[in-house]
Amino acid sequence: MKRRFYWLMTVVVLVTAAGAFVPVLFTAGRLLLAVLLIMLAVDVAMLWSRRGLDATRQMSDRFSNGDPNPVRIRLESTYPFAVSTEVIDEIPFVFQRRDVLFRASLSPRGEATIRYELTPTKRGVYGFGHVRVFVATRLGLAERRYTCAAPRDVKVYPSYLMLRQYELLAMSNNLTEMGIKRIRRIGNNTDFEQIKNYVDGDDYRTINWRATARRHELMVNVYQEERSQQVYCVVDKGRMMQQTFAGMTLLDYAINASLVLSYVAVNKQDKAGLITFSSQFDTFVSASRQAGQMQTLLEALYAEQTRFDETDYSALLAGLSRHVSRRSLLILFTSFTSMAALQRQLSFLRQLSRRHRLLVVFFEDQELRNYAGAPAQTTEQYYQHAVAERFLYEQRLIVHTLRQYGIQSMLTTPAGLSVGVVNKYLEIKSRL
Repeated sequence: MKRRFYWLMTVVVLVTAAGAFVPVLFTAGRLLLAVLLIMLAVDVAMLWSRRGLDATRQMSDRFSNGDPNPVRIRLESTYPFAVSTEVIDEIPFVFQRRDVLFRASLSPRGEATIRYELTPTKRGVYGFGHVRVFVATRLGLAERRYTCAAPRDVKVYPSYLMLRQYELLAMSNNLTEMGIKRIRRIGNNTDFEQIKNYVDGDDYRTINWRATARRHELMVNVYQEERSQQVYCVVDKGRMMQQTFAGMTLLDYAINASLVLSYVAVNKQDKAGLITFSSQFDTFVSASRQAGQMQTLLEALYAEQTRFDETDYSALLAGLSRHVSRRSLLILFTSFTSMAALQRQLSFLRQLSRRHRLLVVFFEDQELRNYAGAPAQTTEQYYQHAVAERFLYEQRLIVHTLRQYGIQSMLTTPAGLSVGVVNKYLEIKSRL
């Protein structure tokens, strides 16, 4: 029953009860009750005369983590009269939303579409329930509940919507809208291609004397411009990566940035790969730029979770020695909170830097910076600000220390991670 019915019933009861003092009101109350019951019967007959409404939920088979994902509920009425509806979508409880009650009015045999967005902050499987629709006529005395749309599970993947946005902007040459800088290539490397017979005009410095001795004629090496390098996104899954910012863990920010960087690398003719580790060497996806590589990386990143153990860089070093023999560009996503934490791993980072081109990317605590920048009011707050400044100073000192040992590093906020890493990659590539 609708609220209007109970209000009218209350009026009937009051009028009938007043008949104890004014007899004519008792008769009026009985008449009002009869009219109300007749109207209720008509309302019920109109609503239950047929199954007059259907609702379908329309959404993607997978959601993009950290991005607004559209959801549409399509309402179709076969009633020959106008109805009003209240729609409740049983969304996954993890969203903790209480605003998924929607109202819509449908004309006779009309249609309507309800649109809203959901922004997940964790990867995994999200379960949707039914769509509950409550239908009422213009009389508004009764309502009928329809249970529509079967329960459905949706997988939340790393931010492929951001990847699609980069792809569209790259096609239109508008990547500068995302903050990606255009960097001129200033260097030139060459890879060996083949050995051929010497002809007039060839550079004498490219003569291959061993081949010349075997063939008894001048042979020269032919080189081509080096267009492809191996780029590995190396993601730390230790406990420090469980820290959250704006509802997402640092690991999820690193995963989203890895996906975007891999896409840019493949489009720059480089080979993109993936490595994850914590207390042991974990996931390894060999670097490639074949057509299905991005889907392979997406599936691998989907399943990654942080661990509660200490990060072991010796395991990373050993795993890289086994799996990656060619000198590659390593983009290491990690989190150092103090110089003591860096000193424990510095020797391993230096070894990685000697064997590969290494870029260490770690996170600046934006909330701590905002707190340190706010004015202090009490003595206790002055002490707290001093501690916050100390932590911020150590983060800057970490960058300086890494650069002293010839290790490239980048300190960035989680929000600016993807754009910052892509710009840094393009800068490194321009120098090769």
